[in-house]
Amino acid sequence: MATRTQAKVYFERRSQARLKTPLVSLIVPVFNEAEVIPHFLEETNKVLTGLGLPFEYIFVDDGSHDTTADVVAQNLKDGLPGKLIGLSRNFGKEAALTAGLSHVKGDVAIVLDADLQDPPSLVPQMIEGWRSGYDVVYGMRVDRSSDTFLKRSTAGLFYKLFNRLAHIDMPANAGDFRLIDRAVIEALHKLPERNRFMKGLFAWVGFPSLAIPYERPARRAGEGKWNYWKLWNFAIDGLTAFTTLPLRVWLYGGVGIAGLALVYALYTIIKVLIYGVDVPGYASLMVAVLFFSGIQLLSIGMVGEYIARLFGEAKQRPVYLVQDVITGADTKVDGKASND
Repeated sequence: MATRTQAKVYFERRSQARLKTPLVSLIVPVFNEAEVIPHFLEETNKVLTGLGLPFEYIFVDDGSHDTTADVVAQNLKDGLPGKLIGLSRNFGKEAALTAGLSHVKGDVAIVLDADLQDPPSLVPQMIEGWRSGYDVVYGMRVDRSSDTFLKRSTAGLFYKLFNRLAHIDMPANAGDFRLIDRAVIEALHKLPERNRFMKGLFAWVGFPSLAIPYERPARRAGEGKWNYWKLWNFAIDGLTAFTTLPLRVWLYGGVGIAGLALVYALYTIIKVLIYGVDVPGYASLMVAVLFFSGIQLLSIGMVGEYIARLFGEAKQRPVYLVQDVITGADTKVDGKASND
């Protein structure tokens, strides 16, 4: 009871310290999304103007090959508040999110995709969660029927494996769709790593968090940019970025195999002393050679994954490069431009 009371007092104090009219920044990474952007802006503008808060869009064009940049630029020219950050090539969504976080001015930032699978209608609930004292308010996908069975199954396995191996608690079925406070943004700026797994970084920095359940709808238009090969590599990047347990497994595995080899060697010596020398079988020899060769190659490959990441970090290349920045109107309140 005391703990609940203390938590209530804590969040009430934080709630009272919140700004009445925070600037809301929407970070929207886009890659070949020209077809869906008009639908996205139509829905988000309705939601944002209804809030009565100043807001801005931070579009990050991750090297699109279609007219995505032109569509966004035209809307900015027509008075859409915010800016378009054009990257010099496709650096990946994690880099695009990092670029967006580096350009926000808001007191809170909301990360959402342009395909409308992250419902803009949840933004008011996220703002209310922030007002109640939470620094992170994330969407929890409770219904992923729009995804294939294989994708749902592998995603569930990944979250379980990640939380078991890593030393942080990453919420299952929570994507990048979330609201984060300025304090969280500043904390993320202090993480200079190049291999960025943003879901893990959001969880690593901590801060009081609140989940909002929602049903994940299908894409409104266009095609998804992820395939299973990309998701597989993405999962490996996430695991190797937050845990060294795979390396430690091979240490223990090597000790165990060495112990078994010693036991077998003693058994062979004793057998020879008692029964004399026998001719070992070709099949058992080949099985042993192939087994241990496979183990060695697998362990070397795992070590190579970590060395590759060290190599990438040592080069200290920037996470992304900006080609151009197109600025639109200043922030808006109730659909009217504001220069404050």
